[in-house]
Amino acid sequence: MVAPDFAPERFAGWHMLNTLLQTRTGLRLHLETPASAQEQAELLARGGIDLVYANPFDASYLMRELGFRALARPIGRADEMVMATAQDSPIRCVEDLRPGHRIALTDNRDVKLIGLRLLEAADLAEAHLEWILVENYQAAARMAMKGEVQASFFLAETFHALSRITRGQLHVLIESAITDITHVLLAHERTALSMPDLCAALTGIGGTPQDLEVLDALGIPGGFEAMPQEDAEFMVDLMDTLLD
Repeated sequence: MVAPDFAPERFAGWHMLNTLLQTRTGLRLHLETPASAQEQAELLARGGIDLVYANPFDASYLMRELGFRALARPIGRADEMVMATAQDSPIRCVEDLRPGHRIALTDNRDVKLIGLRLLEAADLAEAHLEWILVENYQAAARMAMKGEVQASFFLAETFHALSRITRGQLHVLIESAITDITHVLLAHERTALSMPDLCAALTGIGGTPQDLEVLDALGIPGGFEAMPQEDAEFMVDLMDTLLD
C-alpha cells in the first residue's frame, strides 16, 4: 500500500515498481493506492497489508501499534513542506499571516505538523487559524491562486511537481529544511522471512536502463537504501518532538 500523498503523475511508477519487484523476488504483490487518509485507515483496519510506503507521521503509528518494521527509504528524498500563497497576495512571508486567516491543506498530518512549527515564527498556533481540508494539492493550489485562502500547505515534492504555469501563480512563503524526515517502506513483522530478499531487490534497483525508467517514474532518481531500525526509531522520536 502506498500513502495517498504521492503526486498523481507517479501512479504509473508505483505499478512499474510493483511489477519489477515481483519479477525479481518471485513474491506475489498486489498494489493498493488509497485515494485518501481515510481509505488508507480502512485498508489497514481490515488487515492483510504487509508492506506500506508511509509518510513519517503514519510510520510512528504503524511501527508502534501495528507491528511494522523499517525496510527501506528513498535516497536523498527528505520530506519537506512548502507554504505558499497567491503570487499577487499582500502576504509575502510567514510573519504576515494573522489569526483568522484560512489555510488549505490535504489530510497529510506530517505536512501540517511541520507547517505548524514554521508558523511559530508568526506566533500562530493551530487554534488561531481556519483550516480548509481539500482532496488534493491541486485543489489547495487553486484555492490559494483564487485568494480563497491566505496560504496553502504542500508536500515539497508535490509542490515542485506542479506545472510551471501553476507554480508561476504562487509565491512561496517558506520551505522547510529538516532533512531527517522521510517516507519509509515498512514491512509487517509477519513478513520477516521475505524481508531480506525484498530489501535486496528494492535497494538493487538502478543498474539497468529499465530500472532508471522506473525510478524516474517514481520521482526517486537516487533509488532506495536499507533503513536501519534505529534510524526509523530516531525519526519517530523526532516526529514526537514536533508534536510536543
